[in-house]
Amino acid sequence: MMRRTFVMVALLGCSHSDEVPSTLAFQVVGPDITLAPGQETTRCFYFHTPNTETAQVHKWISDMAPGSHHMIMFSSLGTQPADGTVDNCDGANVPAPMFATQIPHDEVEFPADDGLGKPLAQTIAPATAGFFQMHYINTTDDTLVAHVEVSAYALPADLEFTRSEMFFTYNSDIAIPPHASGFDVGATCDVVDRKFWSMSTHAHKQAVTTTVKDGDQVVFSSADWEHPGNQRWSAPDFYTFNSYQLSWQCTYNNTGDNANNTIYDGQSAATNEMCMAIGYFFPATGPRGCLMSNSQCRCLL
Repeated sequence: MMRRTFVMVALLGCSHSDEVPSTLAFQVVGPDITLAPGQETTRCFYFHTPNTETAQVHKWISDMAPGSHHMIMFSSLGTQPADGTVDNCDGANVPAPMFATQIPHDEVEFPADDGLGKPLAQTIAPATAGFFQMHYINTTDDTLVAHVEVSAYALPADLEFTRSEMFFTYNSDIAIPPHASGFDVGATCDVVDRKFWSMSTHAHKQAVTTTVKDGDQVVFSSADWEHPGNQRWSAPDFYTFNSYQLSWQCTYNNTGDNANNTIYDGQSAATNEMCMAIGYFFPATGPRGCLMSNSQCRCLL
């Protein structure tokens, strides 16, 4: 079978919004990954975005072939392997999410109105260093060949807009004891006085609930680790954290295949866990994030 090589294309396309005109600014297509029956793996594919001018991305469209569980598209704020490299995600440092999805076909369009008549858009600089973190699980009895692709649709260069970027958290202090039930892992970080238009979570299969709070107020909650969904807001009712603090928590049952082991944070949905809150906010000067590590929460970026 001929393997797919990676493709990065910078194009102009047709509009994909009745309210705000946007055209295809660039597309990144990952390589084919062959998955044996029952195989689970996480791979990273490295690239530079092919746009030669700054793209004000108003819409992301992604497609993941069968065998793909989820994908996070990161920008890399440090050195990374050569374009086209595929490895076990050991080659990048200080990543910042640009886009993430957990469904086979996804379309994420930014709000057309920031409350003052301007559309929201995410700024992607020319030749941004980035990578796909691709999580694959082949639950079939057949060999699968999977890949992911992402298309970025941008506003016209002369259209006024308000910049929106991703807000993300990560908790590396996860240690779920053997046979634990209802085990909570949570953290709280300060958030700037900004407006959010989207909020969701990310965890692995031991998670039974994931929650984001503003003080005592529940902002988002899900009982489905695999497809948690998301909460969206629009003008004039964008969400602002009145407590100026965002708390995220995951509740786990360690009663499955790994019940005899302590489960730590990591990439594998089979043997590790994650607990993340992911959203979009504005106005922004860049992405923002919080890392919980060694019982301390620190701001990233």
